[in-house]
Amino acid sequence: MKITALLVLKCNPDGSDPVFLANALDVSHFGYFQRSSVKEFIFFVGRTVAKRTPPSQRQSVQHEEYKVHSYNRDGLCAVGFMDDNYPVRSAFSLLNQVLDEYQKAFGESWRAAQADGNQPWPYLNDALTKFQACAFFYLYDPAEADKLLKIQRELDETKIILHKTIDSVLARGEKLDSLVEKSSDLSAASQMFYKQAKKTNQCCTILGIRLFPCRVVLGGSIFEESEDICDLV
Repeated sequence: MKITALLVLKCNPDGSDPVFLANALDVSHFGYFQRSSVKEFIFFVGRTVAKRTPPSQRQSVQHEEYKVHSYNRDGLCAVGFMDDNYPVRSAFSLLNQVLDEYQKAFGESWRAAQADGNQPWPYLNDALTKFQACAFFYLYDPAEADKLLKIQRELDETKIILHKTIDSVLARGEKLDSLVEKSSDLSAASQMFYKQAKKTNQCCTILGIRLFPCRVVLGGSIFEESEDICDLV
């Protein structure tokens, strides 16, 4: 199980692009020369998914071997990039805690943010490390584990929208190619990488092209996505 990134963003009610407030990334498992583009794609995909996550909604987007999880709480949004083995409920428990801790640390100051920033926030980097293997967080702090388990129980009856690809998150008429071309998060080199990968039918490391079936494994039960909404029970 692997967490590649945790992001915190402000989602604007007018539909404009979300603003980055804090981020923590671990791209050490990528090749050295890939890391710059991988980081850019993480910011691009994170902003794209956050923008399309309505208030009070949780959703997951399948990306090759990754899931991008997003939770928008009244405009404050947490996004996590986890591998496909990271349990969905555990991922959203962590995102919920990230938002709790962010508001404890910064209050409502985020509402005034107008441009991307990266406030020094040691908690986010610590969380990225601590919860890499969520099944073993009991070893770190039993009190922390109890807190997350309580959140997980509260999520048992929560509906999480699951998407097979990022394309299914986009509004009708939106094209991923166009968003890539217009994105301020992507350098010319990263845009070229995306175009070449698509042209040669290869898969970008972060920005997946292939269609994968979405499934959630909870307590030994598998819920296949049929109508984009799965009950986590």
